[in-house]
Amino acid sequence: MISRRTILTLTLSAGAVAAARLRLPAFADEFVEHHGMSAFGDLALPPDFRQFPYVNPDAPKGGKYSEVVSSRTYNGSFYTFNSLNSFILKGDGALGMDMTFAALMTRNNDEPDAMYGLAARAVTISGDGLTYRFLLRPEAAFHDGTALTAHDVVFSLTALKEKGHPIISQSMRDFAGAEAEDDRTVVVRFAPKRARDVPLLVAGLPIFSRAYYEKKPFDQSTLEAPLGSGPYKVGRFEAGRFIEFDRVKDWWGAGLPVSRGTNNFDVIRYEYYRDRDVAFQGFTAHNYQFREEFTARTWATAYDFPAIKDGRVKRKTIPDDTPSGAQGWFMNTRRAQFKDRRVREALIDAFDFEWTNKSLMYGAYLRTQSVFENSPMKAKGKPGPDELALLDRFKGQVADEVFGEPYVPPVTDGSGFDRKWLRAGSRLLDEAGYPVKGGKRMMPDGKPLAFEFLLEEAVFEPHHLIYIRNLKVLGIDATVRLVDPVQYRARVDDFDFDITVDRFSFSSTPGDSLRTYFSSQAAATKGSHNLAGIADPVVDRLIDIIIAAETRPELTTACRVLDRVIRAGRYWIPHWYLPAHRIAYWDVFGFPERQPHYARGIPDTWWWDAAKAAKI
Repeated sequence: MISRRTILTLTLSAGAVAAARLRLPAFADEFVEHHGMSAFGDLALPPDFRQFPYVNPDAPKGGKYSEVVSSRTYNGSFYTFNSLNSFILKGDGALGMDMTFAALMTRNNDEPDAMYGLAARAVTISGDGLTYRFLLRPEAAFHDGTALTAHDVVFSLTALKEKGHPIISQSMRDFAGAEAEDDRTVVVRFAPKRARDVPLLVAGLPIFSRAYYEKKPFDQSTLEAPLGSGPYKVGRFEAGRFIEFDRVKDWWGAGLPVSRGTNNFDVIRYEYYRDRDVAFQGFTAHNYQFREEFTARTWATAYDFPAIKDGRVKRKTIPDDTPSGAQGWFMNTRRAQFKDRRVREALIDAFDFEWTNKSLMYGAYLRTQSVFENSPMKAKGKPGPDELALLDRFKGQVADEVFGEPYVPPVTDGSGFDRKWLRAGSRLLDEAGYPVKGGKRMMPDGKPLAFEFLLEEAVFEPHHLIYIRNLKVLGIDATVRLVDPVQYRARVDDFDFDITVDRFSFSSTPGDSLRTYFSSQAAATKGSHNLAGIADPVVDRLIDIIIAAETRPELTTACRVLDRVIRAGRYWIPHWYLPAHRIAYWDVFGFPERQPHYARGIPDTWWWDAAKAAKI
């Protein structure tokens, strides 16, 4: 697996399908205050809740937490950073900058999508669900002591829509505007037929200081720490190597129900390494304290160093019940080599997952099949009545196979050279008009079928090499190009690649985020996550229907249909997934009895245990 999770944002098409009229949860009168909100209007916690159920409200404050970078957001990289602006396209943003800003509301990770008040103490919602009034807490403030006001919220939302990272700006297309009624009341308006979950996106976005950015451009890459309002502020850092965040000791939000038992460390530090194996050695030397392991070989063979044997380092596997999403080699269908679906399927046939899993990954993984892997939204078996009712709208516009069993990649004999599936791939290429001439597979235009795998980390080279060997049997000339992280990010943002590895996952209530990965608009937007270049009107319409779902069962049905259609397109060569987190840590931490249902909860809910630390 190549990443922990990509933090996802939300997006929506302005033109919803006429047959899928947007239906919103039943809202109370707009003058009734709500302490939280969710996509379907349901909240598990009462207005007087004391803390989230998965935290220790008496967790001590202090100590230090450090880990190697294992996730990235927006313009972030796993391997380096050169900017403290993580919300624009320019630069490589540092991980953790979101901790320095407050938002209107924050997630309860025990619920699929519910949010509760942070900078906003309450929200009122109009009957049509298009106008939200957020009532700000009088104590909310920036780190310099200036008040956080409704004017700052208006500035932030406007700046993010106009100048933010394309993923954010696309997500905010149905944000119609915001205005400050007074210093403590901000009115947020949404377009008709807006996405079900776009208000959740807006409520979770960072709030910037309007006064600070009156003197500085918002959309510039910079290593100057911005003025924040969150539980942490930027501390020491060295660009490309590490960054520390210092807890704000007198933070205004520390005593709120959404904050009790969280933000427990005085310092949170992220370490950047250019090589996974070197990063592992850094962990064994206690250069950082926590590691989630993504390399099966390392997990199976390397955790035998002295600190493991004497108990100073603990390791465990904890379940991950969240949707696992999709990982694989994504084929850029903007390129001529991958226009034909039969060619894409032939490339899938050539990959021997069973051999790769057994020989390179110690049999640790399961095969990815779905874009909603490890979730109820994954399509299985033949469509049920509800799915068929939806699919019937698209007869003649989708492949016939979507009315039957969903596509699954082949199961090979594990030899690394399964002749059955290589012959199947060869037949598909022949049918597509890609004959073999002189040992080379030729395209219809007479040029050889050749392409390049774009890669940013060497650890995946063995997986590519065995696959390239099989492609060569089919007459395909494939190569690997390993580039540095900055070049990789720039090329991927510009869609300047043939095939590259990616992984994405969605929340348990996907909505606007689907557009950034699968919509026709995203396919033409640089910096979007639609690496495959999917531009299918049926996919666009299905995303509209998902966004318009009134109930969770309707959402699940529509997601399964979307899954069938995307899998029928053969847009990626599926890799693997693990429905668990493999974690290792130096035994200096305390943690609650259980983790939240929809998150890892680390480092959010952990704390420094001084007694354990004294022993080490």
